[in-house]
Amino acid sequence: MDARRRNQYLEAIGVDLWVPRHGAHDGATATDTATATVAPVPRSSGAVAPAVAAHGVLAAEPAIALAAAAPPESLTPEQVAQWDELRAEVAACTRCVLHSSRTQGVLGVGNRQADWLVIGEAPGAEEDRRGEPFVGRAGQLLDAMLKAIGLSRETNVYIANVLKSRPPGNRDPKPDEVAACLPYLMRQIALMQPRLILAVGRIAAQNLLRTDVPLGRLRGQVHHFGELNTPLIVTYHPAYLLRSPGDKRKAWEDLKFARGVFRQLM
Repeated sequence: MDARRRNQYLEAIGVDLWVPRHGAHDGATATDTATATVAPVPRSSGAVAPAVAAHGVLAAEPAIALAAAAPPESLTPEQVAQWDELRAEVAACTRCVLHSSRTQGVLGVGNRQADWLVIGEAPGAEEDRRGEPFVGRAGQLLDAMLKAIGLSRETNVYIANVLKSRPPGNRDPKPDEVAACLPYLMRQIALMQPRLILAVGRIAAQNLLRTDVPLGRLRGQVHHFGELNTPLIVTYHPAYLLRSPGDKRKAWEDLKFARGVFRQLM
């Protein structure tokens, strides 16, 4: 991804770029400079850290895409059958009371063989109507955030939620609803075997990590999830960022951190 396009995505998510005066840092692009001047997010001792410059700030990186466009899905007939079965079960699910008020179950969207898996909390009204996670303004912001690090739901990322049914009034999911729905997500993860999970928002992060630690204290660390010990990074939900745009820069730091972790897995 060239610097101009990356800057457009950063502007779309509301991250201001610092551009040096003429002559300063010869040869550096605005994106390189912005990357180089953002202080790193504190990490736990077990975290995998991206490259760090001598003065303790993130080293400048070339303005390139995170990964080449992923190849089209090449699922085996057995894998296709397993996904179809899972989708049908979600569509017919009556495990909790939410089935009585939803329009439809929302399984997920994207490349089912992607290395990246983004997990939110639950469908909203528009998601419930359209049957796809993260649409509307929050979805547009999420797409811009992902594109800033070279990801797209059309090619190289899969997006899902902890809950597959919309809670009335978009209230927080109840524990019994999460318990009823989480096995569907676990099956998705088992089928995908992603290399990295990005949990967006407090509800998703706390339920996946089985903790009540505030989201702010979960950020900036490499957590691990499930039997495959999949690296998991936590960031803000795009709906929260629309309400609190001052935290968009923190979300950008989280995305750069996740990108650095992923690069070390390659």
